[in-house]
Amino acid sequence: MRFFELLNIQHFALYLLPAWAFIFVFAAGLSFAYFRTSESEKKRSKIIEKFPGGIEGRNAPFPLVLIMVLAGTVIWALGYILFIGLGGVII
Repeated sequence: MRFFELLNIQHFALYLLPAWAFIFVFAAGLSFAYFRTSESEKKRSKIIEKFPGGIEGRNAPFPLVLIMVLAGTVIWALGYILFIGLGGVII
């Protein structure tokens, strides 16, 4: 039991607000940022699939945010393997 119940609300807000901010920034990054090439605009406008209900599929360029997430994951994994391997396992 806590002495101050307000801490529960503060901790909830400290967990929730950064998560919402990350979701908003990640969604904005997915929708606006991509590597621009000579064929990017053509890919964004050319419809390659049509589905019932007016949904259209396009072959859009790969988002820059996902490239950064994948690269960061690979770099972190390689760094983790190297640092744990060089430092030795401590049990």
